[in-house]
This record gives sequence, C-alpha cells and structure tokens, in this order.
Amino acid sequence: MILQPILDNLKITKLNEMQQASISATKKGNDILVLAPTGSGKTLAFLLPVLNNLTKESKGVQCLILVPSRELALQIEQVFKQMGTGFKVNCCYGGHPIKTERNNLEQPPAVLIGTPGRIAYHLRHQNFDESFVTTLVLDEFDKALEFGFTEDMSYIIGTLLSLKQRILTSATAMEEIPAFTGLKNHKEINFLQDVQSAPDLKLKKIQTTAEDKLDTLFELICKIGSKTTLIFCNHRETVDRISDLLIDKDLAHDIFHGGMEQDERERALLKFR
Repeated sequence: MILQPILDNLKITKLNEMQQASISATKKGNDILVLAPTGSGKTLAFLLPVLNNLTKESKGVQCLILVPSRELALQIEQVFKQMGTGFKVNCCYGGHPIKTERNNLEQPPAVLIGTPGRIAYHLRHQNFDESFVTTLVLDEFDKALEFGFTEDMSYIIGTLLSLKQRILTSATAMEEIPAFTGLKNHKEINFLQDVQSAPDLKLKKIQTTAEDKLDTLFELICKIGSKTTLIFCNHRETVDRISDLLIDKDLAHDIFHGGMEQDERERALLKFR
C-alpha cells in the first residue's frame, strides 16, 4: 500500500498516533480492538488496514463493514471513495431500495458497508457470496449492541467462514467482548484517555436576555460568516423554526432530522460535506 497518494487525496498531512498504531497492529493479521473517542479518526484507522488486505484478483466481497446507522455507512463509503484506491465500494442499509442494492451486488464490490439488519437480509437471500469475505470490521460496536443488533451480527459472523482478520472499534471501554465476535488473542489499542476528539475546540458561552433567542442566533451566524456551521436543536420543530428564519434572511442552509424522508436526509448530508 502506497500511503502518500491516499493522504493527499484526503488532504491529510500525516496519520495520528492512533491510526499509526492500528496499522502496525494489523500488519501480522492480528484481530484488533480500537478504543478511541468519536471524531478521533477511527474510520481511517480501520480503512487503511482493510485496504492492505484487498487484492485485485478476488472477484467477491473481500471486506464487510458493519455499522449501527445508515449515516455512518454513507460517511465511511465517502471516505473510502475519496481515498482513490481503485476498489469498488457499496452501501446497504434500511430505507435504501433493495432492488438497487441487489443490482449493485451482482457485480460485487471489494468492500461492502451496511447495517446488520440489511446485510443479514442479503445473506439470507444469497445476494452475495460470503465465502470471499476475509476481513470483518465492526465499527462503533458499542452502539450496535446498544441498538439491539446482537442477533443479526451473530448470524452474519456465523456465516463468514473465511475470515482472517476482525477489527472492532468502540468509543467506550468494554468490560467483555461477546463471544459471537470470534475475537481471539486480539490486540487492544486504547486511546480513550490519550486522544482528544477535537483538540482545537474552543467553548464559548453566548448570553442573552431575550425570551426568543432566534435573533441572537442569527447575529451569531452573521459573525461566524461563511464558515461551515452546525446548529444542534432539541426538537425538530425548533429546526423548522430556525430554517424559516434563515429562509426569510435569504441564508443558504439545509436541515436534517428524523421527520425527513431518507433521500432528503442523504441529500442534506452530501451537500453539507
């Protein structure tokens, strides 16, 4: 694997310590558990070892990446595409047309990313040949357990008889790793205490006496200027209120919440990136 062109494509000058440790730990084919905060670069920490395992000769899905959400699946897919590896990648998740996914799997990608429920569906319907899968990634495994994907993940892993390497990532320490993962003699890379998710982050408090804080928010947005900005709200109704304000002020923006259709959310994410 030639690393520099990939870093150039991702506009990254160098790997962080956690990513370097992950690559080093996987070189001999060891199973690994990566413990690091959200936003610390875990995606690249497993995608680079995955890339190292891929071969041009294989005609099937070589790596399966299981994630707890469709948004995370799309994010990983985008990063892999930006790496410019020449290998095909596809996503499968709930809310995405099964027919489209089935058509994509007829010409199997080297890397398949998906939520456990949808991947289990494709396996049960024999939509791809699992015998080619040699690398398994369980990303944000702690959340996948929390969301109740245990049964699907157990079924999926039970079908993967050609696995040579397993990579688990988690943003929280795990007292016990479930036996169904098949992790044996794994190496643990723990950066939960050492890596800050956003070392350059500055926290500032804006005080206002106004009951309705929309005007204050708008002033703040104007001061931020053209920088990319995320506004988190407690309720979708608040999202819509802020959106109405920004429309009145002729400010370009997008919204994202659970009340939107799946394709609308995907478009909003892609435009934001």
